[in-house]
Amino acid sequence: MAVLITKKFRFESAHWLPGMPDGHKCRRLHGHSFEMEVNVLGETNPETGLLMDFGDIKKVVKPYVEMLDHYCINEIGEERDDDLLRNPSSENLAQWFFEQLQDKLPGLFSIIIHETCTSRCEYRPKF
Repeated sequence: MAVLITKKFRFESAHWLPGMPDGHKCRRLHGHSFEMEVNVLGETNPETGLLMDFGDIKKVVKPYVEMLDHYCINEIGEERDDDLLRNPSSENLAQWFFEQLQDKLPGLFSIIIHETCTSRCEYRPKF
């Protein structure tokens, strides 16, 4: 049986978007209470009844969340020489998380970043 499972994570981070025009509010340093959804797609194991243990997803994802939690994401991008984190839009964050996790989470389907309670972005490389 094919299923899609989702594990949610939260982190607080500051950022600015250097590509935005002068005077745009997002060009200034500001913060968000980000929520991220990690979506894994696959077949349920008939013996366990699970696709994947949610605790296993947490073990893989937690170090990346902790890397950004209560930090300025742009500064981490500079330290790591990472263009996606230098310009940490929701779109770039979703792609960055996907690229970090894709080899560690079999069946990774998509990453959803909620920047606010009304704005989100989903990165899914296989349409």
